[in-house]
Amino acid sequence: MRRASWALAAGAVILVLVAGVVGPTTAQQPRRGGILTFVVSAEPPSFDAHREATFALIHPARPHYNLLVKFDPQGYPKVVPDLAESWSISPDGRTYTFKIRRGVRFHDGSLLTSRDIQATYEKIIFPKGDVVSARQAAYEMVEKIEAPDANTVVFRLKWKSPSFLQNAASPWNWIYKADILAREPHWYERNVMGTGPFKFVEYVRGSHWVGARNENYWVRDRPYLDGYRAVFITNSTAQVNAIKSGQALVEFRGFSPPQRDDIARTLGSNAVIQESSWVCNNTVVFNTRRKPFDDARFRKALSLAIDRWGTGQALSQIAFVGPVGGTMRPGGPFATPDAELQKLAGYSRDINAARAQAKRLMAEAGVSEGFEFNLLNRSIEMPYRYVGVFLIDQWRQIGLRVTHVVKETGPYLADERAGNFDAAVDFNCDFYDDPDLQLVKFLSVGRSPLNYGGYTDRTLDRLYTEQSRSVDAPHRMAVVRQFERRLLDDRVWQIYVLWWKRIIPHSARLHGYKISPSHYLEDLQDVWISE
Repeated sequence: MRRASWALAAGAVILVLVAGVVGPTTAQQPRRGGILTFVVSAEPPSFDAHREATFALIHPARPHYNLLVKFDPQGYPKVVPDLAESWSISPDGRTYTFKIRRGVRFHDGSLLTSRDIQATYEKIIFPKGDVVSARQAAYEMVEKIEAPDANTVVFRLKWKSPSFLQNAASPWNWIYKADILAREPHWYERNVMGTGPFKFVEYVRGSHWVGARNENYWVRDRPYLDGYRAVFITNSTAQVNAIKSGQALVEFRGFSPPQRDDIARTLGSNAVIQESSWVCNNTVVFNTRRKPFDDARFRKALSLAIDRWGTGQALSQIAFVGPVGGTMRPGGPFATPDAELQKLAGYSRDINAARAQAKRLMAEAGVSEGFEFNLLNRSIEMPYRYVGVFLIDQWRQIGLRVTHVVKETGPYLADERAGNFDAAVDFNCDFYDDPDLQLVKFLSVGRSPLNYGGYTDRTLDRLYTEQSRSVDAPHRMAVVRQFERRLLDDRVWQIYVLWWKRIIPHSARLHGYKISPSHYLEDLQDVWISE
């Protein structure tokens, strides 16, 4: 009924279902000028993309930076040049040589050279001292990085990797200035200075982030915009109202189906709706340093209690969640077939039998009915709070009493990193479908900074390395399935709840933007707005 009423009320809306089918193209010529205002629903915990893993940083700050190579915003997942104008790969697949553009300048006027590229990737891949690199483990194939001259960077790999180029194109690999990193490795956690299409103007916490056109940008005639303004709005109703009123033209993360319909009804033919699958989901991480979360039987019981197929379908009507999947995106190239998925703990379609098994496992683990614990969650309404309420209801049905502890992004992430929680609603979002990316979060503590559960599992570590080194696609897929069974069924260190579906309703005045399965790729270089 909701879809029908939307179609009647907004028949003139341009509906773009993105799966490589149709993009939001226009016959108009790009227009220079204007300030793009967009909504961001959380604020950054720090300014260092090498350290962080949240859209709350990448959305407001990504336009200040360039990458070595990047994903084509109009042809995802193709990798295209950015600061590297070209690259070559040795016959054995173990040496990547990148030629760096000449004449690119940082926003302070200094010239970019291969030394800056080398220093940036060494910070990401070989961090020193107390420097945190969130994705360090995804680059285990890299042996060393060389800068033989001012315009050449060479990556030498330990083994041929099926995912290195895509990893090199990570939207988190912002290129920093080598001199600054040598002087103060933590400088970029509190400061902003890159080579990107927009220069940093100001950040007012609780209000906005502003960027202005880089008049000396190395891409000719870019950017089109005079600047942009990211407005921080945490309330979901206020976010929708900002789009409906024209205060903002877009929110680059996503809205729920009812929010989409509301915007479409109001804007009518002045709206564009883009939808896509999403390399993003909610997980639950258990603090294995605390009892009874140190017991795999209790962790498995918590997964068995969740009706992913039934109640999850209902949840998809009010939030942008829905697809049921394992460790890899449903519908993606590494997705687990439903027949295999239903063999894992918590994925049976017989929820009554699953919950009966959950209660038996709780009893075996010595956890009595009425046991109480806290569920840490992030104060982002869509979909975190919905997912948190959903989980609490599911666990109530096996006799557990759970308190919802909701915190802003900074304190929430600080508590996860410090282990100040019983269980936490977490997330696993990436920019590309590849096990090197999606599985790195679950490696042993000390090997992956994204593992907040405090566990060590050398079997998972071994399987991760084996799949990463495999250039035989069937073998790699088989090892990924082994990793998934170990993680979700044997040890149940962490669990998946539901995957997300990306829905972007935006003003028809916004041009040059095409949705992708990742919400980390927007750099605003080619975006423009019509009058």
